[in-house]
Amino acid sequence: MGMDFLKLAGKTILVFGVANKKSVAWHIGKTLEEVGAVVVYIVRSPERRETVAKLMGDRPCFICDVEFEDQIKRLRTEIEAEYPVVHGLVHSIGFAAYDETGIKPFHETTKSQFLRTIDISCFSFISLANEFKDLLANDASVITISISTTRMASENYGFMAPVKAALDSSLVFLSKSFSKFSEVRFNAVAAGLLKTSASAGIPGFVDSYMFAEKVIPRKRAVSTQEVANAACFLLSPRSSGVNAQAVVIDAAMSINYFDREIVADAMKLD
Repeated sequence: MGMDFLKLAGKTILVFGVANKKSVAWHIGKTLEEVGAVVVYIVRSPERRETVAKLMGDRPCFICDVEFEDQIKRLRTEIEAEYPVVHGLVHSIGFAAYDETGIKPFHETTKSQFLRTIDISCFSFISLANEFKDLLANDASVITISISTTRMASENYGFMAPVKAALDSSLVFLSKSFSKFSEVRFNAVAAGLLKTSASAGIPGFVDSYMFAEKVIPRKRAVSTQEVANAACFLLSPRSSGVNAQAVVIDAAMSINYFDREIVADAMKLD
């Protein structure tokens, strides 16, 4: 296999959140496999496991719906029986409880929408860290998938952004509390707009994605593989100095909103 630069060969990594072949989790898992890691997949439901069966082949694939704490506890027992030491954990789980009425003004977000979204998309990260803390190697790396900015008030992203902000803050506090007994690191890959099935569920996403392609200096959106590559670096001992960070992968979109051509287009100037 040549030089094991990432030092991940033979390391056990749990990957949560594969839904299909477009998933960030799937790209991360495949890239980890390429560098020789032992990747253990966790999907949401028996139905999901059936729909990804072709993708998975004979890979280890467990079931856990993180909305239910008893399922997290059961999963921990199942994993421990087969994988007594875990070197990395990937939390690629996001759920926004949009309702049938479509996009509403942010101030009309309902309590149940907001709380269910924060439960599945943010609290689950804390819950998984706590449940698996005794299985994690002393220098394990735990990552989540966030967004490139939580301060861009895009109407169609709505109540998901404050939830991602809570996620970004949670990893800081997890890093601190775990430091009392380990060197486990917590980081996020803060991705720009990606073509995934999850993003396809966001109303108006395609237009936003096309706009991102205009704003990004290279005129090409971030690819899911680029996010996966950064994730693998953060899972690797090569990133041992990186902790409590959200690493932005946006191909420099955030520097370019006042690009001359974009401004001219918006102002309909020559």
